[in-house]
Amino acid sequence: MPPIESIQRELRSAGLDAWLFYDFHHRDPIATRVLELNGGGMGTRRWFYLIPSRGTPRKLVHRIEAGALDSLPGQKLMYASLEELNKNLPRLIGKARKVAMQYSPRNAIPYVSLVDAGTVEMVRAQGCKVMSSADLVQRFEACWSAEQFRSHLEAGKIIDGVVKEAFAHAAGQVRAKSRLTEYELQQWILAKFRENSIATDEPPIVAVGPHSGNPHYEPTAANSAPIREGDLLLLDVWGKLQRPESVYYDITWVGYMGAKIPPRYELIFQHVREARDQAIAFVRQALAKGRAVQGWQVDRAARQVISKAGYGNYFVHRTGHSIGQEVHGNGANMDSLETHDSRSIMARTCFSIEPGIYLKEFGIRSEVNVYVDGAEALVTGPMQTGILPLLAE
Repeated sequence: MPPIESIQRELRSAGLDAWLFYDFHHRDPIATRVLELNGGGMGTRRWFYLIPSRGTPRKLVHRIEAGALDSLPGQKLMYASLEELNKNLPRLIGKARKVAMQYSPRNAIPYVSLVDAGTVEMVRAQGCKVMSSADLVQRFEACWSAEQFRSHLEAGKIIDGVVKEAFAHAAGQVRAKSRLTEYELQQWILAKFRENSIATDEPPIVAVGPHSGNPHYEPTAANSAPIREGDLLLLDVWGKLQRPESVYYDITWVGYMGAKIPPRYELIFQHVREARDQAIAFVRQALAKGRAVQGWQVDRAARQVISKAGYGNYFVHRTGHSIGQEVHGNGANMDSLETHDSRSIMARTCFSIEPGIYLKEFGIRSEVNVYVDGAEALVTGPMQTGILPLLAE
């Protein structure tokens, strides 16, 4: 059963009359999770579910999929024809005038902008002002339970160990002059995940040389480069426990296949490290003073460091993303580049801090996870302070 009463309290606090959920062909996974639907069924007809700030919810479903929302409480309205849909939509909405939907003005926060423009127009035609549900989504999708936080820490210990072993395995293969490709190391990591009951939605990024300059490089058996002495090796690894409602842990570390780090690599790493640490410090200082922190502000704090160093054009993605049951969660992102995320960071949410500089010859990123617990911002794993010299004696 979805937390109807909690949602209604949030609606009243936000001055909203209702939260209107809508789905068609399973296009809105947020609705599925918040309403605790099973995600099954054919989903070939539109349905609506309205939770008012006070009173009993209402639902509108098609007659040939009349049971689509039977797991949810509330009065059921049905339609078959478009005429009947248009007749019942005003009855569904009732007196609600400020209605939240999975919508974002001008698509400013695309991660929650899941309702199509035509449906928004239908609701507006009822005399409603359609508001963004972005903060409601964050409250009911991104805030962790105590058990989820524990699952994050547990997964983190395993993943930190796997990353350490992966660097050692790569170094051992290079020392032995045995061929090891990016793809083969990626598959080695996935085997370790299976051994330790770690799940992941996508395989990790394993990148050397120019490939590390591609933030979302995907090694395959066909395109993979060998890992050799003198290579910079970047590992971006994320996973979670194979347990219901567990949440992700997501980190990036870099190592060098040699004993002494080249000055150019070390210089770029230090700029990235400073940006990472400045972003974390910004969050901590604001929370300590009781100030709200918006995602774009955190991104700006990191980006200013890299821009001042002269590499602003080479930092081509946001500073961080929300982390939840999906590696890219539905809370505030640390973003003033790809979007302008004006959502405030909420207590009991987690996000990555992962600035990077991506040059033609190589790229460097350092990623940690930050969990906000009241007035504290906790880095949930170790922080890399320098490139790892993987062939050091």
